[in-house]
Amino acid sequence: MSSSPVGQHLEKIAEGAPVSYLTFNKQKISLVAKMTIGRNPDCTIVVDDKLASRVHATIQKIKDVYFVKDEGSTNGTFLNGHRIADGDNWTKLNPGDKITIGSATLVLA
Repeated sequence: MSSSPVGQHLEKIAEGAPVSYLTFNKQKISLVAKMTIGRNPDCTIVVDDKLASRVHATIQKIKDVYFVKDEGSTNGTFLNGHRIADGDNWTKLNPGDKITIGSATLVLA
């Protein structure tokens, strides 16, 4: 995979300290390959906030690196205070990053 342009790009992205968990509501939550965040009780992380969409955002692991994507939410997903693009755009996560959905903040470590 590293011989392809996409593989080389993923290897560059994967450099740096790995993220292994996040904190939310004073709880430590281990990260898994794919996690959904939203109001829906079927989401991996349930955010009880009227500003959160049913399925608000997704965290996805790609080659030992985690990325976040807004799932077309009405009120947006914020990373370190900046709104991330919605749709098919993935944003790389780093240790210490803060994901904000409504009044809820999730911190990566």
